[in-house]
Amino acid sequence: MKARKKNTRQNSGSSRDVREVRAAFVVNMFREFPDRIFSIKQLVAASGGNSRDARYVVRDIVEALVEGGVVVRHGHDKYQLSMEQLPRYVGVVDMIGSGAAYVRVEELDSDIYINHRNINFALDGDKVEVALHRPSHREGDNPEGAVLRVLERSRKQYVGVAEVSRTAIFVRPDSRKLPMDIFFSRKEYPLVSDGDKVVFRITDWREGDKSPRGVITDVLGPVGDNDAEMHAILAEYDLPYKFEREVEEAANSIDGTITEADYAVRRDFRDVTTFTVDPADAKDFDDALSIRRTEDGLWEVGVHIADVTHYVRPGSVVDCEAQERGTSVYLVDRTVPMLPERLCNDLCSLRPNEEKLAFSAVFKMNDNADVLEEWFGCTVIYSDRRFTYAEAQARIETGVGDYAEEIGVMNRLAQTLRKDRFKAGAVSFERAEFKFILDEKGKPLGVYTKEQKEANQMIEEFMLLANRRVAEFCSAREEKGRKVQRSMVYRVHDEPSEDKLGRFRDFVLRFGYQFRASKGRSVAKALNKLISEVKGRPEENAISSLAVRSMAKAFYTTDNVGHYGLAFKYYTHFTSPIRRYPDMMVHRLLARYLAEGKSADKRELESQCVHSSEREVIASDAERASIKYKMVEFMQDKIGEMFKGHVSGMSEWGVYVELNDTHIEGMAYLRDIEGDYYVYDDARFEVVGQRTGRRITFGDEVWIRVKGVDMRRRTLDFELIVSTKR
Repeated sequence: MKARKKNTRQNSGSSRDVREVRAAFVVNMFREFPDRIFSIKQLVAASGGNSRDARYVVRDIVEALVEGGVVVRHGHDKYQLSMEQLPRYVGVVDMIGSGAAYVRVEELDSDIYINHRNINFALDGDKVEVALHRPSHREGDNPEGAVLRVLERSRKQYVGVAEVSRTAIFVRPDSRKLPMDIFFSRKEYPLVSDGDKVVFRITDWREGDKSPRGVITDVLGPVGDNDAEMHAILAEYDLPYKFEREVEEAANSIDGTITEADYAVRRDFRDVTTFTVDPADAKDFDDALSIRRTEDGLWEVGVHIADVTHYVRPGSVVDCEAQERGTSVYLVDRTVPMLPERLCNDLCSLRPNEEKLAFSAVFKMNDNADVLEEWFGCTVIYSDRRFTYAEAQARIETGVGDYAEEIGVMNRLAQTLRKDRFKAGAVSFERAEFKFILDEKGKPLGVYTKEQKEANQMIEEFMLLANRRVAEFCSAREEKGRKVQRSMVYRVHDEPSEDKLGRFRDFVLRFGYQFRASKGRSVAKALNKLISEVKGRPEENAISSLAVRSMAKAFYTTDNVGHYGLAFKYYTHFTSPIRRYPDMMVHRLLARYLAEGKSADKRELESQCVHSSEREVIASDAERASIKYKMVEFMQDKIGEMFKGHVSGMSEWGVYVELNDTHIEGMAYLRDIEGDYYVYDDARFEVVGQRTGRRITFGDEVWIRVKGVDMRRRTLDFELIVSTKR
């Protein structure tokens, strides 16, 4: 009897051990595959044995895990690890066209990938809590997770086309980041017509609703209308297309009278020859040049910039609006100014035959363009003449016409400055600028090349000189025999990374060019040499484009690292306060330091620099979007026509082709190329026909047929017909 009892205890202990092992295995299964849903049958089989007793044991284990909140039930007899058991992060959703998304999390090096099944009603830009259920195991892979809950809905605006029925409005968004229609009540928006472009914002997306709900904030007009489409681009990038009434009224109330007190504290340049040089279609003139021969035989050149900060006081309604905008925006057919018209086209426009207030940088130079003396301060000027670039260029080329002698001298000095700059290691990126010819309704009729000639270079070099010398002056001062650093806003451009240069080196080698430089000023010298060699060749555009992408991006900051592209140790933006808020910041800093004021608060300046850099990127993206729209609009009546072009880019799914005559770019999908199956070879920068061995690479001349246009997506589809390279 005792022996039997002992044996029973041993069997009982053995049974508990088996149960504990099985329980540990089941828990491990859930934790190892947190995104998997398991049935009891699968768990029993995986944990060793499929007997009736085993099924009872596993079911008991799983039910205990459910009660403990470790596992959640999914329908009948299906279970999954609770998301609450996983590492959790807070981040921002970046949605892609498929409905899946990536969540940007500050604590992680890689974004968390979210399958569309796990998006949990989150939308692009939302702040969410996300559970990480599959960490990345290999370099380059993204960890995977699931959205637990939406913490804060994005207030981002979207643009779309309204489809109106008797009781409802469904808006089809233009953005790929919103891959579903949005529902609105017809009763709430009776003035919206079918086919209208509207601006809207998402307010909610509840469980059980097929579509998110939102509010329509503006009706732009019928799809295809030029104003509606341009305003749609601005709204898409959250850029304003009008000033609020309060801002306009504040600007209009500014007194523009030049008083005796103004004359008393300013240097008088009204009797010095002064002129502006701008594009023919310019409406505001924020910089002017003056020149005179000094008594000691030197040249005094003045760079006069509209004194915007005299009229726009810190913290005022107009100043706050300008700071928020950060920059003017230049779309294909219009300028969206940073400042109201009262300022940019009136008070601060250096129009001819009018006295104007300016902030000036004045340089005494010899015939070699050496700066022997400099002066910064507030001035009163009188512009004698407004030149277009073409008019100034004519005087440079012929030496004939009013002020031809003065322009000739300034051009000679500017060309010397330019030569010295490139000798010091500046990078030469002079790509042709293309402009659309538009009719009165904004419809594109053609494309032309905007040439950069000596008149453009003359203005550029003196603006660069002023920007550089202002940055040098403001950065430090002498105090008791030593230099004391002062807080300053810089425009910086760092050295290119060696990784990007390595890829560029491999790329140009495909065309037979050597590029051995890897760091320092030798890179600039090698780039200039290479760009000179490829000029006029089929591969010029491809090599120049990749060279630009290999360089670092310029931005605003208080931490000076110099400007690599210009070969300047110090550089800032001083010359365009009408259209760039950092220039207004620099004007105020220069005035402060001329008055021997204390160094400004660096943290506050840096915060404004970050904002201005972000707004600059957004404005640039909007400008490119408007160009793409006009490209597509120009080609919409040319479907089926053939054009000659050259390969300007490529990816795993297609070849980008730039048309030779118009420089318009579209994509030819690899799947549409007849006669072979083409695959992209990333290492060799080419696509290769698997049967014929035909190779297509950057710069190749090709024929394309226009296959389709998508005005909403701003894309052009080409069909590749012929490649001359085999």
